[in-house]
Amino acid sequence: MTMKLIRLALISILILFALASIVGALLPSTVLVSRAINVNVYKDSVKPNLNNINNWQGWVDGMDNASVKIYSPVKALIGNTEVEITGTTDSTITSLWTGPKGTNQLSTMRLIGDTVQKVTVVQWQFEQKVKWYPWEKLGSMMNDKILGTMMEKDLNNLKVLLESGRSQ
Repeated sequence: MTMKLIRLALISILILFALASIVGALLPSTVLVSRAINVNVYKDSVKPNLNNINNWQGWVDGMDNASVKIYSPVKALIGNTEVEITGTTDSTITSLWTGPKGTNQLSTMRLIGDTVQKVTVVQWQFEQKVKWYPWEKLGSMMNDKILGTMMEKDLNNLKVLLESGRSQ
């Protein structure tokens, strides 16, 4: 009787792993989480708050935490994640976020607007490449809920900061 239970358990585990692998194979290897917000200020007023990590303290939650270490305007340790701004153009700021296990996420903040209209769209996205492992692919489905919620809150903080005139 116990041998049958052990055999049933092993077969069940193998079938579940095979199903998870099949479902994981159907999911993409690149996960993209994106959020955007309209801010009622000129584009030039937004950029200084994005391209300098020292200015993130005004709108990114947790930047005033003791675990945050800002090494330079383009490099910081936020909790256990290393952040480095890797590129800046007139409308795009890119940064690389490296987690404690070496997982990389590419962050891109885009500014869409012009010098005539006093409305700027701030679009923020995170892109992560995941391995073929079923648990990584299935776990990546949570990225939108976890990262997306954080991004929405931070973008709202940025909007309030900029529209109140207290920004950098």
